[in-house]
Amino acid sequence: MALKLEKVFGDVLRDARSKAGLSQEELAHSAGLDRTYISLLERGQRQPTLKTVFAIAKVLRVAPSTLVSKLEDKLRED
Repeated sequence: MALKLEKVFGDVLRDARSKAGLSQEELAHSAGLDRTYISLLERGQRQPTLKTVFAIAKVLRVAPSTLVSKLEDKLRED
């Protein structure tokens, strides 16, 4: 389940970033993160901390709960 969770979060993050019109580099810079870390998150190879979720959500101009809710929705679909 953990790997699947990470993969689905990556999909949610990629979708949200694309909708915001940001590159991985732009998101990373604005959130105080490294671009390679954003790439790892989107590929499901890393799991974000709560602090990271909040930082990313702020840059994407969405509530952190929105990202989690979308994650939950996608997990329910499967």
